[in-house]
Amino acid sequence: MFVEVAAPKQSAAPGAGGGDRPSPLRRIAAALPPYLYLVPAVVFLVTWTYRPFAQTVELSFYKWNLLPTSPLEPVGLDNYRQVLALPELHEALVNTGWYVLGLLPFSVVIPVAIALLAQNVRGRSATLYRALIFVPTLVTPVATAAVWRWLLEPDGGPVTRALDVFGIGPVNVFREPGPALVAMIGICGWQMIGFAVVVVTAGLSGINRDYADAASLDGATRAQITRRITLPLLSPSLVFLALMTILLSAQWTFPLIDTLTQGGPGGATTNIYYLLWQFGFRSFDAGYAAAAGTLFFVGFAVVAMFFVWLADRLSFHDD
Repeated sequence: MFVEVAAPKQSAAPGAGGGDRPSPLRRIAAALPPYLYLVPAVVFLVTWTYRPFAQTVELSFYKWNLLPTSPLEPVGLDNYRQVLALPELHEALVNTGWYVLGLLPFSVVIPVAIALLAQNVRGRSATLYRALIFVPTLVTPVATAAVWRWLLEPDGGPVTRALDVFGIGPVNVFREPGPALVAMIGICGWQMIGFAVVVVTAGLSGINRDYADAASLDGATRAQITRRITLPLLSPSLVFLALMTILLSAQWTFPLIDTLTQGGPGGATTNIYYLLWQFGFRSFDAGYAAAAGTLFFVGFAVVAMFFVWLADRLSFHDD
């Protein structure tokens, strides 16, 4: 006698045709690892950037003298009205514009000339040449200010003694409005040239030499190659440097102003960052400083968006 025994059912392999699909939890677990790498950066960005900015915007609607025991007094939009009506704000904005215009040649024009000339230097001399140009960038702003204060000292400074040879009398550079502003621009520009040269050199190294070689075979001169090929293909780097100068020139000059002139003489060297610092830590009005900082942030954000749009329109890329 034979007895029929039913064969055990075999479960279909997952992922096979007609089999069960992975559960939503498994799909999420499989897609999660790449995002976990971003968690530390996002946490620090929220903690040190977005959260303080939100607190600054909130504080701009209050009056507070920075004392923990002092309560915050709601004032609505009064801080914004008072900041916009300040004559010091208008003067600081004008000075900031002068800083930007004065630093653009140091961040764009001069570095391009230096980087193009450096292409003619070969071997170890090229490394030494670039290192010497980059050295000022490594010096801290406070040390830079101390050195330049000694150089421009009206009573026996090396620059003063050199000018005496040509019959030029001593000038107290940091105590006269025009010379003080020019000195701030010159010192900051001298310090930032090295960084700008590195950026331009990196941009030049990314340009394919075949374009210049083909143009040379067609009879183009070196000046024509530079004007019609090199500079257009270098435009992304130049736009980046111009944007950095416009957005950060006030920040770069802040330590020099605080060390050498304290915004003087008569506010001639005060920029918007230094004015913001004065509101918060000299006048002890945190709400006032927060309102000014919020306005500056909005203004610079508009400028940055305009330059990003302009970069997309004007930049040429080696595709």
